[in-house]
Amino acid sequence: MFDIDASLPAEIMPLSWLLGVWEGTGVIAYRVGDGLREHEFGQRVAFTQEGGSHVQYACTTWLLGGDADDHRVLFSELGYWRLSRPLGAADPGPGMLPGVGEPVFTSADAVETLRNPAGSFDIEVAILQPGGVSELYLGTVAGPRIDLGTDAVVRSASAKEYAAATRLYGLVDEHLLWAWDIAALGQDLRTHASGRLARVD
Repeated sequence: MFDIDASLPAEIMPLSWLLGVWEGTGVIAYRVGDGLREHEFGQRVAFTQEGGSHVQYACTTWLLGGDADDHRVLFSELGYWRLSRPLGAADPGPGMLPGVGEPVFTSADAVETLRNPAGSFDIEVAILQPGGVSELYLGTVAGPRIDLGTDAVVRSASAKEYAAATRLYGLVDEHLLWAWDIAALGQDLRTHASGRLARVD
């Protein structure tokens, strides 16, 4: 178990179970044509919060086994997670413009009004990968479970082909379990990677 920091912004509470640093291992298993690309990897994920209405995300992975077991970076990504709601005058932006007036969602009761008809919260997740891929996910958080699907994928001209993805996160026996399916390299949406992480901070 972990303690929830009562000083966190109210909008963060539905995502608060993610906060902290997680480490563990996982498996890549992606079929391209008749071939299966399989690898084990180590992973470190950090979900942090610095006072705004979002959670910051950072992920780094490295290959395990053989000569590759030396923590050389295999993959990394950065992102922002937040409850999905229309931004109002009190919210910062666009750019660096400060908000005007009093924020609306500063109490648990106000945040409760954001629940969707199914009883979960809609969320938006923006993730950027160094290989020229930027993803916008829409999804839901229902207790300690998050389901995401890409709403948009933007690739640079030099990026590898990547069209869509889904991600699933869940807290099970105090471990963060996740699964990531992708449609890439001319393949349809299929199993790509999964992992099991333990909180280390």
